Amino acid sequence: MTPYHHGDLRAELLRHAARRIEEAGPAGLSLRELARDAGVSHAAPRQHFRDKQALLDALVISGLERLGRRLDRALRDPGEGFDERLTRFARAYIRFATQNRELLALMFARKDAPDATDELRAANEAAFAAPRAMVDHAAANGDIADTDADRVAMAILATVHGLAAIIIGGMIGDRSPDTVVAGTVNVLARGLSRAH
Repeated sequence: MTPYHHGDLRAELLRHAARRIEEAGPAGLSLRELARDAGVSHAAPRQHFRDKQALLDALVISGLERLGRRLDRALRDPGEGFDERLTRFARAYIRFATQNRELLALMFARKDAPDATDELRAANEAAFAAPRAMVDHAAANGDIADTDADRVAMAILATVHGLAAIIIGGMIGDRSPDTVVAGTVNVLARGLSRAH
C-alpha cells in the first residue's frame, strides 16, 4: 500500500473502490477499508462521501463516464456503415463489461433505482448518447427499417449486454469473442434492416 499524501483524495478513493468492488462486490466495500487503502484517517473519506451509498453512487457515475468515453471513441466516425459502427459499439461495450463486471452490474442496478439521483440519471443518458445517435443516424439513412429509435436502441443494448454476459460466463466454447461479436452483430443488423 502506498500512503496517500496529496492530490485528489476523492479520485483516489474511487480508484480503490473500483478495484475492491471487482474483488468482493459492493457488499465487500467499506469506507474504513478504503481509508486504510489510501493511507488516510478513517474519517477522511466522509469529507467526500457521507456514507457507503454516496460512495457507490459516485462510483456508478464515474463508471458511466468511463463507459461513455469508450463508446464516444468507438463511434466517433459517423461516416462508416451501420454494421461497422454497431460492431465497434458492441466490442467497446463488451470490453468494458468484461473488465468491470461488478461495476457494470452495480451501474445497471442503480441507474433505475427509485432513489437514483438526477446526476446519476444524467450520467446514464450521457454514457449512451453516442449509441443513441448511431441509431438515429441509421434510421435517418434507412439502414434500419424500424423508426422507433427507443425500441431499436433497447433491442441493441439487450443483445449486446446479453452477449457480454455469455462471454463473461464462458459460454462461447472455443470461439473467440471477436468472432462471436461479429456474427451476432451481423445477425442483429440484418434483422433490423428487415424489421417492419
